Amino acid sequence: MIKAHVLEDFDEQTLALLQAHLAAAVHLTHGSEIPNDVHILIGAQPTRDQLAACPSLRAIIIPWAGMPENIRDMLREFPQVTLHNLHHNAAATAEMALALLFAAAKFIVPLDQKLRANDWSPRYAPSRSIGLAGKTVLIIGYGQIGQRVGRVCHALGMTVIATRRQHLESDDVAEIHPTSDLPHLLPRAHALIITAPLTPETKGLIGEKELAALPCGAVLVNVGRGAIVAEAALYQALKNGPLAAAGLDVWYNYPTDETSRANTPPSQYAFGELDNVVLSPHRGGDEIDIDTARMQHLAELLNAAARGDEMPNRVNLEAGY
Repeated sequence: MIKAHVLEDFDEQTLALLQAHLAAAVHLTHGSEIPNDVHILIGAQPTRDQLAACPSLRAIIIPWAGMPENIRDMLREFPQVTLHNLHHNAAATAEMALALLFAAAKFIVPLDQKLRANDWSPRYAPSRSIGLAGKTVLIIGYGQIGQRVGRVCHALGMTVIATRRQHLESDDVAEIHPTSDLPHLLPRAHALIITAPLTPETKGLIGEKELAALPCGAVLVNVGRGAIVAEAALYQALKNGPLAAAGLDVWYNYPTDETSRANTPPSQYAFGELDNVVLSPHRGGDEIDIDTARMQHLAELLNAAARGDEMPNRVNLEAGY
């Protein structure tokens, strides 16, 4: 019997979805009171005291992708506890990356805004639309999301190059390189798509020098984490060049409570005043019925533990993902 406890504030319907997919050998509890004989905790922010009070604890599952910064240091004190993620929203996030790529490259937002005001003038002005067929796309972070994006870009007739921390052989879709090759790859990239997690290695990876290395008129898409791209450098590159456009789903400033959700700028810079940026409020991994997929994936991990198998999606604490 595997005993798992949910710390996250899932509603009853979501918990019922999870329970429906669990094997009989998984005993599930939830709430603020944690049984001291629990084997697996499900939650993003367990405390040190909670871990210390659970001598049988084997694993923590964060019910989404990514790792809160404080978790790494805390888990070094509990070497017997492994950390795991869910990758249930890889398809949704890849689709958002592609939606942002197309919307930014084709300047859909300013065209939409003009026509909503009955203004047809863009139809008769020089086109700003950027063609993608025959161009080269560089994907930073060639994991489950990046690979999905790469397959679609390849089908469009784009040359796909990618970076990945862990070694992966190039295939019929992408030419794969280590991150250290970025200085040689950026000048080739007409489109730069970031699908990497935020780690010590990727924080600030794309700065002023890297943006300047892109061909003039390039498009940038970020569905990874905002801090991978230097905030000021990105704003200046969009305002003054060399970037022609960008699609951004991840940001530098987030609401801190429910009250601030209606009036929190996503950056200290006025990205919203630029007509060559498509803004999305970090919803790339979300879609209708995403909780069903989340609970199915979570159940897969718990059922694997109940069978005595190694749980998937283990996070490397040193690498950060």
